[in-house]
Amino acid sequence: MSFTRHFNRGRDLARSAGDHAADVFTPLTLIGRGLRRHADWAKARWAATPKERRGPTLLVGAAVTLGVFLLPHGPLLALVALVASAAWVGRSPKSAPEPEPDLAEVKLTALYAALTPYLGGLDEPFALYRLDGEWRAAFSGGEFDADGRITALEISYPAYFTDTEPAARARIEQVVQGKAGRSREYRFDWDEEINRLRVSALAPLPADIVAQRFVTSPGEIVLGFTDGAGSHRTIPVEQGGVTEQQPPVVWRVGPRSAEPHLLALGAAGFGTSTLLRSIALQALPHGDLVVVDGASTGEHACLVNRPGVYTVETSLHGALAALEWVAKETERRLMALNAARHHGVAAPADVTRPLWILLDHLTELSELAHAEGRTDPQELLELPLRHGRAARVTVVFVDDLEARDRISATVHTCTRARVVLGPVTSESGSAGLGVPLDIAPAAHTPPGRGYARIGTAAPVRVQVPATADPLDEDSPQALRDAVIALLPHRDTRTEAPAPAEPDRAEVNLTKDAAPTHP
Repeated sequence: MSFTRHFNRGRDLARSAGDHAADVFTPLTLIGRGLRRHADWAKARWAATPKERRGPTLLVGAAVTLGVFLLPHGPLLALVALVASAAWVGRSPKSAPEPEPDLAEVKLTALYAALTPYLGGLDEPFALYRLDGEWRAAFSGGEFDADGRITALEISYPAYFTDTEPAARARIEQVVQGKAGRSREYRFDWDEEINRLRVSALAPLPADIVAQRFVTSPGEIVLGFTDGAGSHRTIPVEQGGVTEQQPPVVWRVGPRSAEPHLLALGAAGFGTSTLLRSIALQALPHGDLVVVDGASTGEHACLVNRPGVYTVETSLHGALAALEWVAKETERRLMALNAARHHGVAAPADVTRPLWILLDHLTELSELAHAEGRTDPQELLELPLRHGRAARVTVVFVDDLEARDRISATVHTCTRARVVLGPVTSESGSAGLGVPLDIAPAAHTPPGRGYARIGTAAPVRVQVPATADPLDEDSPQALRDAVIALLPHRDTRTEAPAPAEPDRAEVNLTKDAAPTHP
């Protein structure tokens, strides 16, 4: 057996013997520590006793000791009591619990370390971000909620960081959101002049606002509701059985609107058709509708045979006929308005009444038209889009976010009001809204949740009112009843027939028919 093995075996035996000895002598050590503490206490008491009282104290102590010895089994009981007392007093005091780490310290330290590879000068000894740096030199204005999550923070970054490049910004925003928590939305305010990034967590928007009559003027459409920073006004809404004041996202249409048409993009199942139904319910009291459901899903079947709804088309043939009539109607309105201005008279009522063209997933019909060698329905939109503001014609184009490349250039150019619903990335948000999105979306996006941009304004958050399809039996009955109450009554599929209304001229939307007017 080698010397090393002998040495290791001897060391293991010594360690085992020491552990056993420690187990055996632990009670003696405990009692000895207690006796020492008793002795220290007695010494302290004796030193604190005045000299004139020490004699009587000794006399009383001697009398007690004599009495204990005279009692049956007194010395044994006294010894047991002394040992028990010494064992109790000799216990090691419980160590104070370590203070919980400061959550702000932990989070900011982790954020600083995560930003160092992107913002740090690893070769500079005095860089703002370095491996052995301190986060207090780079962060300021930190605010945290009751759960210790970051609600506001100001981040300094070096001057050489390329803060003018969207890709560089997106990397930093992704890191910050990942460390601060992806369950919330964050607004990023880049101050390029002083190299500061202000991060603020945004509260969730209310998702329990259902379809209802909103307090707006004619020509104003409520696209949804946002936070206080996204709107300068509030309107009363019924929310959870009570009336609350909520800031709306208002889209103004009409001859004096700078954004007469709307383009809404979104992921499947995140509320684009809901937005179209909400716009239709708000437009019906003051205008007429032409609806094209390119996906043929029946999402807008509740509008069929309603007063003010000219047609709801789901086929390529019907869509082409309807859009050809819309183009001719736009031209007729322009001619009538120009004639009225030329003669200095009021325009006819059938010309000034707003006409809404609601298009849902029209790109699917465009693909079908290309396959059959027929006219692209989007080509028929050029006249209503370019001259619709003067002719009181408004186009709302709704489609999938992934289909944005199949949307014609004319639609992209003429739709200056934009809405993007559902989960978005920096690329898709920028493509849908026309500008980079300065808000980082949350990891979970509820239906009807997205962002809106009216004209050249900054993008704002938006939550579309819950506007269920009344013919969808899977939707909650309360949501269906709210929509039924807003529909003009002429359809017996969802409610009892209302009193008969005066007949209006029917519109023949066949391809070769001349346009008729309401």
